Amino acid sequence: MPARGEELAALGEVARLRLEDTHRAREEALGRCRDTIRACGLAIRAIHRLDPEAAAERRAEALDALRRAQAVLAPFPALAAAGFLHDAEKEYAEACLTQAFISGTGLPGPEELEVALAAWLNGLAEAASEIRRHLLDRLRQGETARGEELLGVMEEVYDLLVTIEYPDAITGGLRRSTDALRAVVERSRADVTTTVLQTRLQEAIEAAEPR
Repeated sequence: MPARGEELAALGEVARLRLEDTHRAREEALGRCRDTIRACGLAIRAIHRLDPEAAAERRAEALDALRRAQAVLAPFPALAAAGFLHDAEKEYAEACLTQAFISGTGLPGPEELEVALAAWLNGLAEAASEIRRHLLDRLRQGETARGEELLGVMEEVYDLLVTIEYPDAITGGLRRSTDALRAVVERSRADVTTTVLQTRLQEAIEAAEPR
């Protein structure tokens, strides 16, 4: 029977090797997740600038980084649940859903994007909030009908999310994201209402002016 010291030394070496593998995976995945989030931010910026080619290029970069992070973390479920992968998946879902909302294409679900459901739901909430910027741009261009349409989309997303009442541990903090979206929807509704009323008033004044 080996001496206790030798036994402990052998077990300690195994533990160190496992921890080294875990640490290496964490560091690599953190870097890839940061790359994902950065690329998604640039993609959303390109979407608002109406540059679909640049947006698609940035989303492709984000997808590549995200898939690398997912692959690295696959053997380490505890690390995968630590939070940073959720954030990266959420940002990727947000970028894809924002593009779909603004372009009018079909919405990709969590299975299509290969992200966790909680990340997708939070990405959906943040994508609906991102619509506000595009809505305001359309109002400034005098496109009130498009502004009303976008507001309707935001309201539909909120109406869906407010019905999902599960603990934050399951939804990844969706309640906070939904509350934040509600505030954005309320401000956007006020902006659209004011613009529509001003437009109608201007049209009435112009119609009443003598020819």
